[in-house]
Amino acid sequence: MPELQTFSESWYRIAGQRICLRPGIRVSRQNFRGERWMVLQNPFSNQFFRMRPAAYDFVARLTRDRTVEEVWKQCLEHAPDEAPGQEAVIQLLAQLYHANLLQYDLAADTAQLFKRYEQVRQRQTRATLLNLMFLRIPLLDPDRFLIKAMPVIGKLISPIGALLWLFVVGFGVKTAVDHWGDLRLQSEGVLAPGNLLLLYLGLIFIKTIHEFGHAFFCRKFGGEVHVMGILFMIFTPMPYVDASSSWGFRERWKKVLVGCAGMITELFFAAIMCFVWAKTGRGTLHSLAYNIMFVASVSTIVFNINPLLRYDGYYILSDLLEIPNLYQRSLLQLRYLAERYAFGLKKAESPAHSRRESIWITVYGLASGVYRVVVFSAILLFVADRFLLIGILMAIICLISWIFVPMFGLMRYLAASPRLERQRLRAIAVTTAFAAILFVGLGVVPVPGHFRAPGVLQAKTWSGVINEAPGRLEKIAAEPGQSVRTGQVLLRLRNPEIESEHNSSKANVAEIQARILAAMPTNTANLKPLYSQLESAQKRMQRVERDLAALEIRARHDGIWISPTVREWNGRWLPRGTELGMVVDPSSFEFAATVLQEDVDRLFGRQMSGSELRLNGESGVKLKVNQLKIVPGGQQNLPSAALSWRAGGEVPTQPQDTEGRKAIEPFFEVRGDVAPAGGLTLLHGRSGKIRFNTESQPLLSRGLRRLYQLLQKRYQI
Repeated sequence: MPELQTFSESWYRIAGQRICLRPGIRVSRQNFRGERWMVLQNPFSNQFFRMRPAAYDFVARLTRDRTVEEVWKQCLEHAPDEAPGQEAVIQLLAQLYHANLLQYDLAADTAQLFKRYEQVRQRQTRATLLNLMFLRIPLLDPDRFLIKAMPVIGKLISPIGALLWLFVVGFGVKTAVDHWGDLRLQSEGVLAPGNLLLLYLGLIFIKTIHEFGHAFFCRKFGGEVHVMGILFMIFTPMPYVDASSSWGFRERWKKVLVGCAGMITELFFAAIMCFVWAKTGRGTLHSLAYNIMFVASVSTIVFNINPLLRYDGYYILSDLLEIPNLYQRSLLQLRYLAERYAFGLKKAESPAHSRRESIWITVYGLASGVYRVVVFSAILLFVADRFLLIGILMAIICLISWIFVPMFGLMRYLAASPRLERQRLRAIAVTTAFAAILFVGLGVVPVPGHFRAPGVLQAKTWSGVINEAPGRLEKIAAEPGQSVRTGQVLLRLRNPEIESEHNSSKANVAEIQARILAAMPTNTANLKPLYSQLESAQKRMQRVERDLAALEIRARHDGIWISPTVREWNGRWLPRGTELGMVVDPSSFEFAATVLQEDVDRLFGRQMSGSELRLNGESGVKLKVNQLKIVPGGQQNLPSAALSWRAGGEVPTQPQDTEGRKAIEPFFEVRGDVAPAGGLTLLHGRSGKIRFNTESQPLLSRGLRRLYQLLQKRYQI
């Protein structure tokens, strides 16, 4: 980074001051990306400041017996090429002052030098007040407790403890994989009203363990932890600790381990809770163990391990890349790119020290900005689902802080920033042109649209094969997979009771007929009741004959006989109504798709420009779908259980539905004929996704429409 100018017009205000570092300031050396840096730490406020050796050489020479100008001239004589310029000295002393690292009497005239840094602190305070979702309240100093517990806990922070962790977590993962179906099924009710208390208790427990993990690892490596309190995350109180003293560790691996300590501890206890969950039946302990596992996994993936939010993953990435203050420097880098290449400020300075570092902080700045908007939008919806008024208040705050405050700051920057003194017109023109292009691109230019819907491939003619009479499977008359004709015998069952009942009913009919013949010549008065008995016996015999005929299971139509498990049933007793397989006519297929209500209006409006189908496992082959038909009225029964969550599909189903066929939200069923593609065999019951290509429409109107549908669906607004 280029050095700031050697002389400054404000130098007279600071030149005569007698300044020195506060007593008790700790100084340590650290290597960042192959370069040596000096780190100053105030042990009372636990604040850190990093500077290059040349800047530290100037600061270390400051005493109450010498003025700033005397020290600066001495540095120029000692190292004229490395000594900081006057402007750099002013900025350095101002930053040290606000970090509470300097001791001196501040003159009124000198205070003007730090006005811009006071403005920065005021902006940080306003940002904290606006960030109501993440307020921190310090409560106690846990350092004494950590010291007393270290003889015991410290033994676990060792190679032996690492082996124990690997063993426990490894078996925990195996247990979770073995019970994956039950885990996924129980996740459908994690936000049920009856589970919220246990979910919150699990959250408090695992986050307390998480924070103590940071604290113990930091203390193990020689750091101090003096602050523990409550963090109100989305108005939910949770514990937090300040382990920032790890920033002063010389070894990078120690800082990384402190950053990972919370997740390490979480995963260890989550594995233990997995064992408890797997070994217990339904009850409070079983549910609490599951909630602890759920919180540990979700919070680790979404927040802790993700470096795009300023949690554990952010500090781990910063230490691995050796780029301190990664988020702040990424914002400065984006500002530099705009000033240098858009506004034409040739004197703009990049915060990066190398090309590789500039790439990292640029990509991070863009990615973190997008991810923050996505995550906070999801949080807003989550809160509004339960507390609508609080959600609206949070949405207003976010709208102000994300849109209006940046817009006001941008306008003030363009109108009054001294950095743009010679390029102000160009900066205003470029900004205006960019805003116009953005508006036209989003609000005017039509963009082709599409949406996808999951569904299942079905033969137009198919029938399930079930046995209408109970019996023991005696013979497989038709091999599964072969073509069959209408009426062809597929399976033969045997039921001695039906055969015996058939013989008995035949004998009963013959007996009654004989009695009728005997009564005709002499006893005509008994004929009427005998005819009634004969009718009843014949009906019974017909029913038994139908059951006897049903022991031969026949194909209802031409097709392919499909029954993957029929050989396993050979010789087994099959109750009435057992699903034995199906007969599928492979000559024609259709695709049954489940379309959400917010998308189906484009189908009713005939705004489609085409559609294409991709089957799971054959995503490289596109199938044409013709003659789309929308089944009138909303549906809730899925065309196939393969589309439900229970079977690994995308459609959430009602937890109480054991078959996995009843969707939580109504949908529209859309059917269309599927044209076969060369080299691809169409199979009945195969799932896939159909893509509906809709007419072109500007992105802005499409987004506003989606937002309106979301608000109407969730909150009836």
